[in-house]
Amino acid sequence: MGDDDRRSRHHRLATAPPPGNRYGALIGPRPVPRKSIAVLAAALVLGLLVLNFIQQRREVQAQQEGRAAIERLARADQNRITYPDDAKPTLALPGGQVRAVRSLIEVGKPLHFGDYVWDDSAAISGAVWIRIDLTRQLVSVFRGEDEIGTAVILYGAPEKPTPKGAFKVIAKATDHYSRSYDAPMPYMLRLTNDGIAIHASRVRPNGATHGCLGVPMRFAELLYRVAGEGTEVFILADSAPALGKTA
Repeated sequence: MGDDDRRSRHHRLATAPPPGNRYGALIGPRPVPRKSIAVLAAALVLGLLVLNFIQQRREVQAQQEGRAAIERLARADQNRITYPDDAKPTLALPGGQVRAVRSLIEVGKPLHFGDYVWDDSAAISGAVWIRIDLTRQLVSVFRGEDEIGTAVILYGAPEKPTPKGAFKVIAKATDHYSRSYDAPMPYMLRLTNDGIAIHASRVRPNGATHGCLGVPMRFAELLYRVAGEGTEVFILADSAPALGKTA
């Protein structure tokens, strides 16, 4: 190979485009084929359609949830006696205490042994507390100033009376078994160290306990869900009207 041929070969190598660069010395980004642009545009349009669909679904879901909440509140209002803020009655508690009440469940009929009503569907807030009226043989469960449950109860026989006063739940167990009385006590909420508790029982006429407070099984389960250690429990036997003057 002569010098001219070698120079010519070196010249071609020096000016040849790098591997893979079909456009030689062209400066700038590689042109995108029209087909690729069309694919990208289609993907972008599809993505926008998907996002729009998701947004519409969320809006529909929010509207449905809003309507459901309004319907729940409407049903709750129909089943509830609500008092004006400036005319709230009070409930007597042990030791001369009273608590204001904003709403009570509209039971609509006398409760009998084994009966209960539970309605916590309204937008109610506040700490749960329990009032037990031995004279009327009723328990009322409140969240804040609103009653959420009530039931007929059993209480202690004369030789094993239920203590009266203000208590707090000190322990709870779903499947408690009393070794002292060889008896199951489902959904037990213990009130005293000597075993007085609220628990599920077969609430029946002429029934009595060894000092505990027996409530219907399903009511006991619902109560167990909302009550915990520290929940206040007020037990009284009072012949005065349940509702006192307005707060």
